[in-house]
Amino acid sequence: MQIKELLSTTRMIPVLTINNLNDTLPLCAALMAGGLSVIEITLRTKPALNAVEMISKELPEISVGVGTLLDPMDLIRAKNSGACFAVSPGLNMDLVEQAQKDNLAYLPGIQTSSEAMMAYRYGLRALKFFPAKAAGGIYGLKQFQPVYPDLDFCPTGGIDFSDAPEYLRERNVLCVGGSFASPSDLIEQRNWKEITRLATMAASL
Repeated sequence: MQIKELLSTTRMIPVLTINNLNDTLPLCAALMAGGLSVIEITLRTKPALNAVEMISKELPEISVGVGTLLDPMDLIRAKNSGACFAVSPGLNMDLVEQAQKDNLAYLPGIQTSSEAMMAYRYGLRALKFFPAKAAGGIYGLKQFQPVYPDLDFCPTGGIDFSDAPEYLRERNVLCVGGSFASPSDLIEQRNWKEITRLATMAASL
C-alpha cells in the first residue's frame, strides 16, 4: 500500500515508544479497540524492533510503521521486522532511495519549502510536517497549499486533542500523528481502558 493511501485510512496515528515489550500487544489491542489501526513505533528504545515484529505476527490487522529512522540500515531493519511503512524526522535522500529500492512506504519529515521541493523531485507526495507546532503550526502548514497543491501532510509534534481538529480541517492534511491517545503515564499504569477511550476520541476527530 502506498503511504498516501495508508494515511487516508485513519484520522490519527499514535506514535508509540515501547519501553516494556510486554506492553506491546495489550497497548495495540487497546488502540485497535478504539478504532486506531495504523500505528508508529519509534526507534528510541531497545525493544522497538521486537515490538514491531510481534505486532506484525500477532496483530496483522494493524498497519505498523517504524519511526525515528536516521539511515538506510534503520529502514532495512524496520522492513525485516515486518514494518509496512517507515517514518523519519527529516528528509534524507539515502532513506528515500532505500525505501524505493525495498518498495517500502516512506513518510519523511519536512519543515521548509526547499525540503518540500526536494521531496517533490523524488516523487514523494505525502510528507510528515514535523515538528508541527515548532515549525509554525497550522499557519506554517497553510503556506504549502498554494505552491504545492498536490502535496499532503501528516502533521506531528506538539499536537493534542485541542488543536487536532483544526489541523484536520486543512485540505492538505490526511491525518495527524502524536502520543495524545496513548500518553506514557497511562502506558506505565497499564490503563488500557483509558487508552481505548482516548483512541475512540482520536478516531472520531
